[in-house]
Amino acid sequence: MDAALPHSDARARRNVAVLALAQALLGAQMPMIFTIGGLAGQSLAANPCWATLPISLIVFGSMTSAPWMSALMQRRGRRAGFFAGTAGGAAGALIGAYALSVASFPLFLLGSYLTGIYMSAQGFYRFAAADTASAAFQPRAISYVLAGGLVAAVLGPQMVKLTADAALVPFLGTYAAVFLINLIGAGLFVFLEIPKPPASAPGRDGGRTRMELLQDPVIAVAVICGMVSYALMNLVMTSTPLAVVGCGFDQGMAADVVSAHVLAMFAPSFFTGHLIARFGVRPIMATGLAILAGAGAVALMGVDVEHFFVALILLGIGWNFGFIGATSMLASATRPEEKGRAQGMNDLIVFGGVTVASLASGGLMNCAGGSAVEGWTAVNLAMAPFLALAGGALIWLTLRAPKTV
Repeated sequence: MDAALPHSDARARRNVAVLALAQALLGAQMPMIFTIGGLAGQSLAANPCWATLPISLIVFGSMTSAPWMSALMQRRGRRAGFFAGTAGGAAGALIGAYALSVASFPLFLLGSYLTGIYMSAQGFYRFAAADTASAAFQPRAISYVLAGGLVAAVLGPQMVKLTADAALVPFLGTYAAVFLINLIGAGLFVFLEIPKPPASAPGRDGGRTRMELLQDPVIAVAVICGMVSYALMNLVMTSTPLAVVGCGFDQGMAADVVSAHVLAMFAPSFFTGHLIARFGVRPIMATGLAILAGAGAVALMGVDVEHFFVALILLGIGWNFGFIGATSMLASATRPEEKGRAQGMNDLIVFGGVTVASLASGGLMNCAGGSAVEGWTAVNLAMAPFLALAGGALIWLTLRAPKTV
């Protein structure tokens, strides 16, 4: 952490440490599930076009949980919401393990949906990091918490290697491990010190409505860029294990590619906040979109191991710059009494886009061509119009309000 921070950020530093640990331990379940979810779905689904539907249900669960999760945190505090997240993750893993044991695709989808409750809660770690931080420390606090994902990036795929074949039923051991991770990780939130948001004073309206928030150009562009960054990352990452295995490599190689990707998602977090503080949030977001475009270009160049690694590393870095930038922009544009409403609305829209992307990913990968190479090409070509949307929104904001956030 930064030793030069003001004394007022002492509590913020403590909370950041707790949240970074949660990101490291509890966050490991996401690369675990994203590595095997499509492969497990492929083994259970009658139609291979639905192979990534379990991952889509996770994201859909996150999207539909975001509004009530945000409301719960607004009323009861962050700790209550994070406990609810680990409960959802544990229940989802338990049901997923049972579904694998009885070869039930519908039950597996139910477990995936419940896992989405954890994913929704994890999405609020970044906002919680900013709750007790000074304005100067906020971008770095968000970055430091996301940096905890470095441990998750290593731990998750290695746990897949250890557990995927640990039981007679493939992948059942991985879901059992995810269940234990949620039980153990829940204890971290006992040490979180974030006060409940203040209730609206009598006579005050409690901040802007959701529609009024979306009419703010800064908030609208933050939501668009956050949605595009996350949705495109998910679009490509969801298909990656299927593409790697479909191109003749084994599950271990797929786990290694995902591990490199998740490392690239979180490693820049040590300096992304500093870059935002020095150069401003918009240039960093624009850089992230450009790097995402570079990831798609590399993926289209070939399907050798090197292409997969480089493309997925660039995908992770681009997500980091785009998503942290969008989060910082949103946090700076909302008042305390409307943060819960704005964050819930943001994650509803962001994960709505991610849900569509994950649904499209399986269809593009398995049903857009006659081979894994053709499917992988379709996935990466699909990035172009959405990058144009986010880039255009950022240019529009800069031309409209060049001196604001």
